[in-house]
This record gives sequence, C-alpha cells and structure tokens, in this order.
Amino acid sequence: MTQPSTWTDQPPLVRVLEAAARQSLYAPSVFNTQPWRWRVTAGSLELRADPGRQLTVTDPDGRLLTLSCGAALHHARVSLAAAGWTVCVERFPDRSDPALLARLTPAGPVPLDLAAARLVEAIPRRRTDRRAYGDRPVSRELLARLRATVEDEGAFLHVVRLDQMPMLAVSTARAAAAELADPGYRGELHEWTHRPDGSGDGVPTATAVRPAPRRVPVRDHAPGEAAGLSPGADFDRGAAYVLLFGDRDDAVGWLRGGEALSALLLSATAEGLSTAPISDAIELAWPRRVMRDLLAGVGEPYLVVRLGYGQPAADLPAVPRRSGAEVIEFGDGPTTTP
Repeated sequence: MTQPSTWTDQPPLVRVLEAAARQSLYAPSVFNTQPWRWRVTAGSLELRADPGRQLTVTDPDGRLLTLSCGAALHHARVSLAAAGWTVCVERFPDRSDPALLARLTPAGPVPLDLAAARLVEAIPRRRTDRRAYGDRPVSRELLARLRATVEDEGAFLHVVRLDQMPMLAVSTARAAAAELADPGYRGELHEWTHRPDGSGDGVPTATAVRPAPRRVPVRDHAPGEAAGLSPGADFDRGAAYVLLFGDRDDAVGWLRGGEALSALLLSATAEGLSTAPISDAIELAWPRRVMRDLLAGVGEPYLVVRLGYGQPAADLPAVPRRSGAEVIEFGDGPTTTP
C-alpha cells in the first residue's frame, strides 16, 4: 500500500475503515449468505458483491443479494459516523464494474454523531427473530418514527393495514408452497441450512423455528427435519407488518433499499422491538405483483418486515458469521477475485 503524505492516508484512518467493515459483518442477508467483500485502501473503503454467494434459484436477478449488500453498506456508514467521520458515498462508482457497489471516502473528522452511535450500539444486539411476537401492539408514533428513518435513506415504508393482512398472508403462504415444490429451491435451501463446520454462514437448523399457526407464515428452514426453536405461546397478534419499497426496480434501487432496511432494523432494535425480514412474497414474480398491488401501484416492493415485542433476543442461538480475514482485503491494487 502506498503511503502519500495527506491526512487521509495515515494508519489510524485505515484502522477506522477496517473497523467499519468489521461492523458490517453483522448485517442481515438472505439465507445468511453474507454476499459481500470489502477492500480497505489508504483513503477509502470499497464494497463489492460476491456473485459466488448468489442464490441462483431463489434470487436469480440478484435483488436480495443487492439488498443484503446495501444493509452491510449502511452498517459501515453508521459505524464511520459514530467514529466521528463524515463520509462521501459513491454508489456504483464504476459502471464498467457492476460488482463494485459503493466506495466510501472519509471527508474529514466531525463531532460524534449520537444518533449513529445509538444504531452502532444496536448492531451486535440485532437478531432476526422468527419466533412469535406477543399481543402488545407497536404504537403509531413508533411506526411513524421508523417510516421517517426509512425515508431518510431514500426508500419508503407502508404499514400493512388490517384489511390487507389476508392478501399478505395468502401470498406469502402460496409463495412458500410454490418454492418448496421446486426441487431447485429445495436443493438451495438444503445447501444453506447444512453448511460445513466452520463456514461461518447459512441458517443452521438450530436457529430455525418449528411451524405453527401465525398471522403470516414464517419460512420453513428445516422441511422434514426437527427445527431447533419453538415459536412460543404467542401468535403475532400485536405484530406490525411493514412493506419496504422504493421508486425503482433495479440495482440502484435495491442497494438503497438495503441501506433503508438496515436503518429500519437497527432503529427498531434500539427501540426495543424484535424484527424479522420476510422475503418469500418478493422472491417470485407473481406474489411480487400482488405486493405491488398492495402498494396501490405507487412503488416497487423490496421486502416485508415483521416488527413486534417478542421473547428475549439473548435466548436465540448465535448466528454464524464469517471472519474479517475472509471478507476484508487491503491494498490499492486490483481487487482480488475470490
């Protein structure tokens, strides 16, 4: 790595950038594939998609892969803000290299961002909790704050109304049934729920939740097997279901949608809510059209998220995570292809 004399090239900044990349490793991703790579240079942090981790059956367009990478990007952004750095964000900085999703360049030190620090504190506590939530409702005031948080990231949030719940429940159930009837999907699900020891990724059956009556069905990550978690005695009666959406259905929109998803999940965690993204009704074209109808055609659906007051997150098994050594590289030369 070259060592120019400007302030941005000093080793302390490199350590800050590396720390932000490491914080991003906690970000949620479809099937916990963690489909991203980071490169730390003397003055910037680059995010790349890892196409080798794309779900070719479940996510043939890379929609969920890009959403996942957007969540990692937001994790890194708030980590830098909490460390006292203002950052210039270039999304898709090189159109000839579509795998290069973003470049973060610190523009200078600033006072500590307390709002970002609150989100960073929530990063290691956030868990996808597929268990049932209780009867306590999520207040309108809290949902309004979460909607504003999402809009600050360039996306939008629709709270699913009571009269729309049957549409969401039926679409999710039928999408799940259609996918389970597809041998290709079942093979992909098995691959990512039965990962080799030490792989640091995937959804082990120990973290899967046993099927039970729910307002909206939860993906069965262990079909025909014994899932490790009981859903509990509740039935999601107090849960709120929100639909994250944007104004475009392309990689730019999906990346921004992933950043908004991270902001939503971390803000909800900081507010004491349990969260669980639901992507079944987004993965197939026909239920995605139903979700578009649910939005009255005003936007492109990215993801459904269940919010509520659940059981203690500390009761959940640890989620596998890849190490920084596997995901983060250093240097100013060409990016190493994994």
